[in-house]
Amino acid sequence: MSISRRGFLLGLPLFVTACASSGVDHRANYAALPDEQFPLRAVPLDKIKPELRRQVVAYETTQKPGTIVVDTPARRLYHVMEGGQAMRYGVGVGKEGLAFRGNAYVGRKAEWPTWTPTANMIRREPEKNLKYAGGVPGGPNNPLGARAMYLYRGGNDTHFRIHGTNQPQTIGYAMSSGCVRMMNHDVIDLYERVNVGDRVVVLQA
Repeated sequence: MSISRRGFLLGLPLFVTACASSGVDHRANYAALPDEQFPLRAVPLDKIKPELRRQVVAYETTQKPGTIVVDTPARRLYHVMEGGQAMRYGVGVGKEGLAFRGNAYVGRKAEWPTWTPTANMIRREPEKNLKYAGGVPGGPNNPLGARAMYLYRGGNDTHFRIHGTNQPQTIGYAMSSGCVRMMNHDVIDLYERVNVGDRVVVLQA
């Protein structure tokens, strides 16, 4: 068991006990989901690094149960649970200078959402994103994957999301345009745990 400590957020220390729970049925976590609108195949475990697999871990924090904590440097997302525990997921985060910072809340949720590149994304990479300015419907080829949770501040959409991905190989890396990416199986699991209005805290180094 190893213990790691991430700085302070608004003066509140946050401690993580990074110990994998025993007896986790990872195969069940990543089994086929045939009842989805766009059915998902099982994900072979050898395609997911052990440290990135979904599991309950011991987690000591000042945040209330139901809070989502994104540890950007560690590429981990924690959904805080009762009893000093959290569900931990491996995630992909934004490239340096593009990652979301600070606090937000879940303003809305969507299953198999439509994706539209933001004005900033089109300006940065017009050759890549301009052709999608009209939006991409939900489905297997959509960059937002199976689910999206939209991050808001003060009633306004920040244009950052926690979402699935059609590029699972990017999980564990800083490669996105700023959003938090999850395996489709993991984002479906998180989506069922999260309510509109739940707090989101994003930690930086």
